[in-house]
Amino acid sequence: MSENNVNALSFEFDRSNMFEPLLQADPSFREKWEIFLEEYRSADELPLYLALSELARHLIQDMETGNTHRFEAIFDVVERWHINGDPYVQEAATVGLLEDLQNGRLHRKTRPEDFLPWLQPETLKWWTKVHEFWATGKPII
Repeated sequence: MSENNVNALSFEFDRSNMFEPLLQADPSFREKWEIFLEEYRSADELPLYLALSELARHLIQDMETGNTHRFEAIFDVVERWHINGDPYVQEAATVGLLEDLQNGRLHRKTRPEDFLPWLQPETLKWWTKVHEFWATGKPII
């Protein structure tokens, strides 16, 4: 068995399947996901960081409208990305999603801290690391 096959077996999530459980947890994101897939259909590799940025905007909009009933399921997926994702998925969940959720310029009626009640332990750890990076320059490691 090749090293890539061994590594693929070690993780529940990789680039190819990380969005499947998210779309189950939040079907309202599917339309934006389909638009993203269409836009990048000719790309060799999907720029998933851009999709995660779109997800952050989607979640912020849901927060603004009080549409948070799916947040528990959504952030359960984010927690699983952090725990059971390959290195790409783990980094993307942190830098692609959490960093954008903390971007104050994306919030109009909300604050980044409004997401804290839904963050599970591993996700909260990485949320804090992102916050510390922007507040003090401490590396995210």
